Amino acid sequence: MRLFGIEPDDKFREFVETPFQANHEESVLEGWLESNPDGIVEDGALLIIGRQVSTNLGSVIDLLGIDRRGDVVVLELKRDRTPRDTLAQSLEYASFVEQLDAQQLEGILCSYLNDESASLADYHRQHFQLGPDEAIAFNKDQRIVIVGQGITSEIRQTSLFLRSKGIRITCVEFSFFEAKDGTRLLSHDIVVGKQPSKPTQVASGSLPIVTEEFFVESLDEYGRQVFKPILDLAAKKPFPIHWGTKGFSLNVDLEGAHVVLCFGYPPDSVYRQSLYTALISPGGLLNKTQVPENIIQSLRSEAVGTGLFRPAGRELKCVIDREFSEDEIGALLSWCEKVACTVRQYGLKQ
Repeated sequence: MRLFGIEPDDKFREFVETPFQANHEESVLEGWLESNPDGIVEDGALLIIGRQVSTNLGSVIDLLGIDRRGDVVVLELKRDRTPRDTLAQSLEYASFVEQLDAQQLEGILCSYLNDESASLADYHRQHFQLGPDEAIAFNKDQRIVIVGQGITSEIRQTSLFLRSKGIRITCVEFSFFEAKDGTRLLSHDIVVGKQPSKPTQVASGSLPIVTEEFFVESLDEYGRQVFKPILDLAAKKPFPIHWGTKGFSLNVDLEGAHVVLCFGYPPDSVYRQSLYTALISPGGLLNKTQVPENIIQSLRSEAVGTGLFRPAGRELKCVIDREFSEDEIGALLSWCEKVACTVRQYGLKQ
């Protein structure tokens, strides 16, 4: 296929199809797919939850995603392997992810986002903007997506056979074009996947970590009003802060071991500009300390009693979308300090 751009003087400028490997590492394509997951599969968007995910057999999945209905999607770049190796590797990955439960998938997401408070259910619901009455069961089925600049006839034929047996597999073929002035174009076509198929019934790479300066700049006027005192409190006490790919966790230090007090998120997070509790989340009070459950429930009730927090899955969230009074900001700071005092009183689990 020849591709042309049309100049202002109506002259054609040809884009030359170029072997992708000529000037790019495969990780570049992997990054492009990671940043642009919509349209990869035939029936809608994907939520990427992991990159370079290690399996129990010592191999690594390029990208791991979840579709709108909660099915897990394995994305595999074809590279220079033989068709047989490509398909065998993809099936091996699918057999691995079939064994993962929702908690393990959430662990992969937490590693990917470098955010131990991430809730898979909340993140999925926010990403796909699901309605309150839409219930999701994760990993009831698995999907395979093979992406390459050339999908061979052997891969197409075998993939069509697997689809006829109820295995949900999609093959995406892309073409890379470049003009003499350096302008680049990427096209893709689903060559296997538009055909109907029979119905059928852990560590990850991380995104870049933000800095305090970047985080504060991303806040709106309401966010700065609330988060600046929290960050000042952290520096004064001190309460260690762990920065993630979007926000931060506020921690109390127990002889080198850090227990999360709460999490802060900016406006562009799926959680919106907010403060989340860490009473029962991984790394929080219930899992890492000897604080009795009735005391944790009391702290939860006190947070709700401020009028600033509301339920958010297993935790509570305080959405910062308005101006907070000095008393309200003081209530947030006092609650954080009380949680820290409680953690120090009971200590870590033995």
